[in-house]
Amino acid sequence: MAKRMRIRYLAWCCFRKGSMMKYLNTVVYVLLIVLVNWLFTVVPLVELPGGTMWPPVSLVVGFIFVARDFAQREVGHWVLAAMGVGVVLSYFMASPQVALASASAFLISELLDWAVYTYTKRPLSERIIYSSVLGTPVDSIVFLSMLGYFSIAGAAAMTVSKLLGALIVWWLIRKREATTAAA
Repeated sequence: MAKRMRIRYLAWCCFRKGSMMKYLNTVVYVLLIVLVNWLFTVVPLVELPGGTMWPPVSLVVGFIFVARDFAQREVGHWVLAAMGVGVVLSYFMASPQVALASASAFLISELLDWAVYTYTKRPLSERIIYSSVLGTPVDSIVFLSMLGYFSIAGAAAMTVSKLLGALIVWWLIRKREATTAAA
């Protein structure tokens, strides 16, 4: 009951007239952090050939890196505070072990992602792909290591699956940039 009330209050705060609607990307970013961490606790790992364990939820994680890029466009460096909010909420929504591993992986990889996105003055599509290519392997290695599931094959599978989400968004934005440039 209390959880439902908190969710309703959050929705009311975000979508009431003249409110935080202008921060939609940031709210989505925070909610994605919490959702993915919760999913890591409820979706079982899949055993790959050779005994490597792979979390299928990692297919969704690539979108978080892109969501962070959009949130940063919206709130600037305050995106780091949004990341902190997402991590704290995850601690209460996911298992403490997953929350700690996620917080550590997010802290390292998202700061790397933030730095790349901030300091490369390239078009949006390029910043998204550069920051994702550098951030996703770090995230995978730290996360799997802290959960005790690290293997080269597992980290590679997790990284590739995360990059799929980033590549989809990169392609869509690249296409939009090309259309805008031609017009």
